[in-house]
Amino acid sequence: MEQGLVEMNRFDQSDSFKELVKLHQDQVLNTCFRFVNNREDAEDLAQDVFVEVYNSIDSFRGDAKLSSWIYRIAVNKSLDFVRKKKRKKRFAFVLSLTGFGDEEKELQLPVTSNPHTDLEQKERNQILNKAIDSLPENQKVAITLSKYEGFSNKEIAEIMKTSVSSVDSLIHRAKNKLQKKLHKFYEKHL
Repeated sequence: MEQGLVEMNRFDQSDSFKELVKLHQDQVLNTCFRFVNNREDAEDLAQDVFVEVYNSIDSFRGDAKLSSWIYRIAVNKSLDFVRKKKRKKRFAFVLSLTGFGDEEKELQLPVTSNPHTDLEQKERNQILNKAIDSLPENQKVAITLSKYEGFSNKEIAEIMKTSVSSVDSLIHRAKNKLQKKLHKFYEKHL
């Protein structure tokens, strides 16, 4: 199926593009979500990914699988979004120091049956996400695609345009750094 889509130079038939979107939309959305940690932002980014796929399909050279190309676009758009968001936060912080900024409103998660357990899980997730966010960008991408999205190291290598051994090394270093950061954090706070 994917091979047939790769051979098409254009998506002149809307059915072909709809099929492509249907085939990859869930994983593209999940990939974006893992980087931005916000469902609405991830949905917007996923839509942007498919707009770019539609507009740039002519530039797809076929040197990797179509799916790898799509996920590379998703990762790049997500990382760009995160960078822009960090710049906005720094700017908002400066404004708040001068008294001109509005405070950000925190989104409330839906409450389930056990608030104590939910709070503990939310705190653990925040700690892990903060540790992952502190990793160098290439390690963050590799570990996210591997552990959260379930890509093989070969697929990650295609997405990141690097070798499988480089991906192995990135994941190994990311795991070591995460282990050290989390150990330090829990040793300090427990």
